[in-house]
Amino acid sequence: MAVGLVSVATTTRSILLRDVDHRANGLLAQEAGEFANFEERGVDPETGRPFTDPSRLLREFLVRQYADPDEELIGLVGRAGDTPAQIIQPREIPVAVPLHEDAAARRRIFDSPDSTGTVDRSSGEIRWAKVAVARAGGETEAAFVVAFHPGRQQAAVNEEFRILLAISGVALLLTTGIGWAVAGRILKPVRLVRTAAAQLTEQDLTRRIPVHGHDDIAALAETFNAMLDRLERAFAAQREFVDDAGHELRTPITIVRGHLELMGDDPAEREETIRLVTDELDRMSRIVEDLLLLAKAERPDFVAPEPVQLAELTADVYVKARTLGERDWQLADVADVEAELDAQRITQAMVQLAQNAVQHTAPGQAVRIGSRADGTAIELYVADSGCGVQPQDADVIFERFRRGTSRRGARGSGAGLGLSIVRAIAEAHGGRVRLRATEGGGATFVLALGEGHT
Repeated sequence: MAVGLVSVATTTRSILLRDVDHRANGLLAQEAGEFANFEERGVDPETGRPFTDPSRLLREFLVRQYADPDEELIGLVGRAGDTPAQIIQPREIPVAVPLHEDAAARRRIFDSPDSTGTVDRSSGEIRWAKVAVARAGGETEAAFVVAFHPGRQQAAVNEEFRILLAISGVALLLTTGIGWAVAGRILKPVRLVRTAAAQLTEQDLTRRIPVHGHDDIAALAETFNAMLDRLERAFAAQREFVDDAGHELRTPITIVRGHLELMGDDPAEREETIRLVTDELDRMSRIVEDLLLLAKAERPDFVAPEPVQLAELTADVYVKARTLGERDWQLADVADVEAELDAQRITQAMVQLAQNAVQHTAPGQAVRIGSRADGTAIELYVADSGCGVQPQDADVIFERFRRGTSRRGARGSGAGLGLSIVRAIAEAHGGRVRLRATEGGGATFVLALGEGHT
């Protein structure tokens, strides 16, 4: 802004000085033209004929003129090389040394072959124009001189320039103060972001930046808060994974170690111990794989949706589920639509629900698999005819390592991660998993995947 204000002031000064130059040149040309016209057409009032005496010509012309305050009209009469006599208008000139008091300047102008010029003096610059007077047969030389003193007007321009600089300086100070205050208010959220980022630790990700308004800074604060939310969820998932893994793996490790420490030399005992240890190791492997799958569910590439024919997907799930146990498997509703889904993940979730139904039903009981489309939403479901889910268990069975107070027959031996995996797959598709009661008894698990079909 300082550069801009100085540039404006300097440009203004240049324009004003140029105006002074134009005015001076205009005055010189005007006065010189008027004298030339008077010399050509004027007549002596005493004789009624053209002027023959240069002195009288100059005197008569000067009597009729009214000069500007910074302008001098002078008649010079004499011979080349001598200091010419002058004819002047008796008035005050607002300069230190006017031309009619400066003999050396008058002689330079009188002797100059040019019709216009400039005389640089210590007392001030003079810009002049000269019209030579020639009369046939006359021995005297004469000239009409218009002198303009631009010093006063140039001083006024310089004074305006200084005033403009002073005003610009005050404006710069005021603008700097206002800009400092406004920038401080605008950048306050940025400082809060920096402070919050400096205070963040792995143990404390709960700090958030207050958001006020709807400008870009507020959007920055909202974006930073959203990033903190993602970080908090990521760290929470990491801690939950570590805690769950440690909690669930501790028991099989203890069992394996205990059996190995107590194993004797009896072949039958050794065979039984190896069988138990192998079973526990298999269970540990399943727990680790399920936990890794749940941890991967937090990643954006957990699912890769692509156009899938829902009827074909439902039929594939039905065929794979039939091998899970001797149940009355039924292919119920089939939606003939195309949907944007990750077929492998949806199949994994549906097979998990079918396995859950097998664990909580008896051989020969009905298990139905189907899909529905309603407007912009699609549903895939697995309905069993078992004992159903207790109301107090409905809110907890989808959490990790939670099996509810009633095991619905207690046939399963899983770690309680299956329904958590189903929920993670549904949420990765932008949907959710729902639990409904089956008509006639049992439980129906529904993958409600919202929009995404044609």
